[in-house]
Amino acid sequence: MAKPTLSWKEVVMKRWRLWLRAVHRDVGYLAVGLTFVYALSGIAINHLGDWDPNFKSVVDKYQLDTPLPDDDLELTTKIVEKLGLPEDDVRAAFFDSEILFEVTLQESVVVLDTSTGVMKVASKEPRFVLRVVNWLHYNRGKSAWTYIADGYAILLLYLAISGAFLLKGRKGLLGRGGILIVMGAAIPIAYVQFASGP
Repeated sequence: MAKPTLSWKEVVMKRWRLWLRAVHRDVGYLAVGLTFVYALSGIAINHLGDWDPNFKSVVDKYQLDTPLPDDDLELTTKIVEKLGLPEDDVRAAFFDSEILFEVTLQESVVVLDTSTGVMKVASKEPRFVLRVVNWLHYNRGKSAWTYIADGYAILLLYLAISGAFLLKGRKGLLGRGGILIVMGAAIPIAYVQFASGP
């Protein structure tokens, strides 16, 4: 006896959850890289008050031969020569105390102990990976990245909506899943209320 032929509508009604699961899986894999970028940078820039997520402070020590010249200009020249920098890199140079001479350069600050000749150079180095992902998160790439970010947001919306329909029964949207969705939505709403938001 031949099997009854199912109509297109019956096929869709029977298999839509399988198709939804397959597309949800593939979209999820596609979103992994972008999720890494936004999650990592999101954690980093959430704590701007505690640290600089783009650069780390580095202090290098140098030893200048003593005795050192008393003249500010000569002393500044000696410092930039030691660092191998052009003199037009200097922004300011002055004695901070009787023995401490400070030179502000374009990308660093030098503090020289004239009594010992020990020179400390404080500068900043970009953080590996973090600076790049933060640059993307801030949308510094202008219009081109805006479209990519919008596409990613759409993917996340799809994952959220399709994920709600993946399971049926007690663990699905009409059971445990629905309760968890309501709890997730309640978190930002409650925070706005308790934080006296706009």
